[in-house]
Amino acid sequence: MPRRDRSVPEVTIRDESIRLGQFLKLANLIDSGAEAKIVIADGQVDVNGEVEIRRGRQLRAGDLVTVAGQSVRVASES
Repeated sequence: MPRRDRSVPEVTIRDESIRLGQFLKLANLIDSGAEAKIVIADGQVDVNGEVEIRRGRQLRAGDLVTVAGQSVRVASES
């Protein structure tokens, strides 16, 4: 398993997974659900280094989300 970059902030989720649109708001990468819809549809969001255009994409612990050059890793409570 590759080493994780410790300089990337982590945002903890309560459940096993979270939808991309919800995570963007939780991580304060965007301000609203409407903004999430726009940035995702415009191809401005990367998940694990690949452009993601599905707002409902399920994220799990370890996934890396990047918007406008700002990256955040999904972490779990357990």
